[in-house]
Amino acid sequence: MGQDSQKKKKGAIGAFFSYYKPHKKLFALDLICSFTIAVCNLFYPFIARMIMNDFVPDRAIELIIVWAVALLAIYVLKAVLTYVVGFWGHVLGVRIQADMRKQFFSHVERLPFSYFDETKTGTIMSRIVNDLFETSELAHHGPEDTFMSLISIIGSVIMLCFIDPWLALIVILFVPCMVLFAVRMRGRMNGAFRASREKIAEVNASIESSISGIRVSKAYTAESREEEKFDRSNGEFKKARSEAYRYMGMFQGGMGFFNDLLYLIALVAGGLFFYFGRISTGDYTAFILYVTMLLTPIRTLVTLFEQITDGLAGFARFREVMAIPEEADPDHPKEISLMRGDIVFDDVSFSYKSGENRENAVLSHLSFTVREGSTVALVGSSGGGKTTVCHLIPRFYELDGGRISIGGVGIDEVRRSVLRKSIGMVAQDVFLYGGTVRDNIAYGNLDATEEEIVEAARRANIHDFVMSLPDGYDTEVGERGVKLSGGQKQRISIARAFLKDPPILILDEATSALDNMTEMQIQESLSELSKGRTSIVVAHRLSTVKNADEIIVLQEGKIMERGTHEQLIEKGGIYAELYRYQFRD
Repeated sequence: MGQDSQKKKKGAIGAFFSYYKPHKKLFALDLICSFTIAVCNLFYPFIARMIMNDFVPDRAIELIIVWAVALLAIYVLKAVLTYVVGFWGHVLGVRIQADMRKQFFSHVERLPFSYFDETKTGTIMSRIVNDLFETSELAHHGPEDTFMSLISIIGSVIMLCFIDPWLALIVILFVPCMVLFAVRMRGRMNGAFRASREKIAEVNASIESSISGIRVSKAYTAESREEEKFDRSNGEFKKARSEAYRYMGMFQGGMGFFNDLLYLIALVAGGLFFYFGRISTGDYTAFILYVTMLLTPIRTLVTLFEQITDGLAGFARFREVMAIPEEADPDHPKEISLMRGDIVFDDVSFSYKSGENRENAVLSHLSFTVREGSTVALVGSSGGGKTTVCHLIPRFYELDGGRISIGGVGIDEVRRSVLRKSIGMVAQDVFLYGGTVRDNIAYGNLDATEEEIVEAARRANIHDFVMSLPDGYDTEVGERGVKLSGGQKQRISIARAFLKDPPILILDEATSALDNMTEMQIQESLSELSKGRTSIVVAHRLSTVKNADEIIVLQEGKIMERGTHEQLIEKGGIYAELYRYQFRD
């Protein structure tokens, strides 16, 4: 276990520093400037020692002035280098953060649907914003401050040895005690800060959920309930963060005590060496200055430790997501532009939780065929597997067993982009992106011309409405299309599908959330959209599927009945009972 832990740690460090490669020149500039600043800091005690030991006793006023000017030049150089480190060092951190965020977002876009089923949106946002900010701060300050501190510590120790090796040894022997204390506290701090990161992600998720559902909470006067939920997650974060800062306080308090104790040891030991004549006044002064200089980078490392633990915790959470496998394409995909032909479900079984008992599977040994150009309706009670069928055709989830093919080609034998390019989907819950009407329609074909967008809108019977808006196609729809009615959003979704012009169409309860009149109007657009395409329609309102070429009744993931509307009514089974129930008045 110890070796595995060491390998993981080395792997994490290697992965972290790999993000410096595209910016290695800027990183080198940052380290060179940091090194020079640290060296500049070592000159003051050295020059002070020379002035006190030689120049003042010899009354060499010219040399005092020369070295004072030299020291001033060093300070000017240090000021310039500090500006470079402060500006370009932060730019380095921002660029690394941007690279990580881009890689993270690109990876998330390619993760399977199962990840989003199990992960809250606010949690993802927390990882891409908060965690990566802390990681970028570490990327800038971590190597830079650590490098400067180590140079200062090593330089101070060397200079102390020049003053008096035995005096330096007293100081050096004390430092391992400080290091041992820091190492022992590090593990506790890492665990505590990681827990606080997870809790702030929960807070973000709670905020995202409450803001997204603000209309519901106001409609049901449930603001106090949302506040209680937020207070609960916020309280857990407060508790976790307090625990993290408890360890941080112990660490800082302990390190502060060691710093003060080292300073006291240096003061007493140096005083005794001076008293017994082993060192001069200038040596004693330089010794105290170098010990003070030794303590400064140690304090910097103490301050940096919180940032290191925060940044490493954020980077670990970043790597957790990056380690999740993306949706994979076959090694040798069949090269076709679009998938056409009969859609065949051959003994398909599926459950949303991998390895779940087959008795609890959503679909169990399901077999049916949708002929090319035909319309097949899926009906039945909620939870029967209708929407799951719609999600499996574009390969949003992997099958547990069986095979789905289109035109004789398995959906796992082609690239997902080819498969999904061949399928148009219109669902009940229409999602519109923040932007204009044009932007949302153009999602069906990002290379479409203005004329093609307008034609798609005409075919979806939304053009006249769009032209009545003050800004026409440039009208902002608001977040998730909040400025539009349900029917208007649905028509934009249909226009999007028209623009995509796919050979296969999936309509998943596309009109179930609309009133009867709007549904009839939308149904005309959907009928137009379905012409010449292989269509799978999911519907609860059976009046919308009477004209389907075949109706399949699904119940608990199995086909209970199939046939035309007339055949199923004549059969007098489940479908007939559902039909009579809906039209009982």
